[in-house]
Amino acid sequence: MLLAHPAVLRDLVAQYDALHALRAERGDESTRQRLEDVAYTLCVSTGTRDVDAALIAARHRLSGARTYDDSTVAPPAAR
Repeated sequence: MLLAHPAVLRDLVAQYDALHALRAERGDESTRQRLEDVAYTLCVSTGTRDVDAALIAARHRLSGARTYDDSTVAPPAAR
């Protein structure tokens, strides 16, 4: 799976948070539509199906947390 660049994720999370607050304040149709668009893009960018999971995945990736990947580690030398 392709992963979105951290800068893209950071921007999407910031947009989502701002639009979510704006929607709570104003609640107009254009804000709602933009929030839905950003939520969809977050889901696609993180390989998830709902915005809550997408936000968790994006924030986890942005926190610098990494899983161990031994595919790049050379095997021990044979004796």
